Amino acid sequence: MLRAHELSEREPELLARFERERPELLVSWFWTRRLTPGWLAIPRTAALGVHPSLLPRHRGPDPYYWAIDAGDSETGVTAHLLEASYDTGALLGHERLAIGSRNAWQLARALDRPSLRLLRRTVSDFARGAPPAAEPQDETRVTLAPIPEGDELQVRWDWPTERVLRRIRALSPVPGVALEILGTEFHITAARPAPTHLAALEPGEADLRDGVALRTGDGAVVVEQARLGDERLVNGSELGRLLRSSAE
Repeated sequence: MLRAHELSEREPELLARFERERPELLVSWFWTRRLTPGWLAIPRTAALGVHPSLLPRHRGPDPYYWAIDAGDSETGVTAHLLEASYDTGALLGHERLAIGSRNAWQLARALDRPSLRLLRRTVSDFARGAPPAAEPQDETRVTLAPIPEGDELQVRWDWPTERVLRRIRALSPVPGVALEILGTEFHITAARPAPTHLAALEPGEADLRDGVALRTGDGAVVVEQARLGDERLVNGSELGRLLRSSAE
């Protein structure tokens, strides 16, 4: 198995060897570095890989965040031919997975086995001389999945509760949603809907009577876990006690 840093260090040597041997297939599994056209042109039959989304939806490096944040009910993995541009090659097959209440890390873990299973099945089809039909991607259905930044790392507390919880799950467990209350900075990494809330609070204001509840546009969310500035993880009750003590 070749790792990305090894390719960087030994690329001329490895490329020359690859050209001499002219393998039948080039197979990539969650490779994090773009393969240049020189590599992709060498295999005699095909260069193929697997992407952790249902292409052409969520092309890019962070499909987990975007699938959750967009409110998709399902995602999956896609086997596809490799092209010089990321995630644009013709489709060879899919496996689907319900997202449920997973956060981004849990979703990534849940897609590991389906992705490897799909890749092995696709390679086996090529090996027995019956490769799957390659279907061009429908460009009208493309969505992109870049690394989130700026407003994509924040919550608008006037959003409905369900929308707030999606953003928290999409950003969890790292980096989480950054917040400061009474001078204490922390990142929310898990939350749930609050059964009741103080209607007098404005969106984003906190109820610290029992843990930490944050007002949303149509209710409130209860913080279940947070990461403090020193990287300690605390549950909602511990966070509430910390914030109440800072207010005394």
